[in-house]
Amino acid sequence: MNQIINIDLNKNIEQSEDSNNNYKTTSKNRSYKKIFNIQFLLSIFAIFIVISIFTYYKISLNKKENFSNLLINNYSIAKLYSNNTNNNTNHNIPLEPNSIIGIIQIPILNISYPIFNDLNDELLKTSPCRFYGDFPSSNSNNSNLCIAGHNYDNDKFFSKIKNLNIDDKIYIYDTYDNQYIYSVIKNYEVKSDDLSPVYNTITDSFELTLVTCNNFNNNRIIIKAKNEDV
Repeated sequence: MNQIINIDLNKNIEQSEDSNNNYKTTSKNRSYKKIFNIQFLLSIFAIFIVISIFTYYKISLNKKENFSNLLINNYSIAKLYSNNTNNNTNHNIPLEPNSIIGIIQIPILNISYPIFNDLNDELLKTSPCRFYGDFPSSNSNNSNLCIAGHNYDNDKFFSKIKNLNIDDKIYIYDTYDNQYIYSVIKNYEVKSDDLSPVYNTITDSFELTLVTCNNFNNNRIIIKAKNEDV
């Protein structure tokens, strides 16, 4: 009889232990599942935030691109109704920083943008900016026309000028219907604090210097081109 009682007690103990183990296992599984669900929801939320930021960035960039194109259209229309000539006596009147002084076109890169008269962060977000030098037809001694543009690592603004090769053509048009054709003579990089490309010329001709950022190493990408008409 005692043996039977002991056997029954042992069975009850084993069943109780199994029940406790099963409960613990179930609790752990529930806990793991809850943590997994939370992590999954957080991942979905993070992906949503990233997609939203990227979408906003693309929309904002497209708006700036569209606004830049609108500026070109308005500039072209204004020229149709302008009485300006190459001998216009207003040629040397100081311009506002946000005045458009011309258009830059690089056919091989499908680039066409208005050029602002001055450089600041807000203007750069809209279009390339002149920050030093003048057109060859001006009376200035600054024979190196320097234009800066943003690099968004896509096909906007100056993002692709690093792909220019020697002898590629760059066209500049001013507000007096003058066309200036430049040929690329050098494509290189400098440190961000190196201003030599701005103040130093490498030919006896009028030069064009395009500047943008290399977003991978914080250097400046420099394109040097010489004027073919002078």
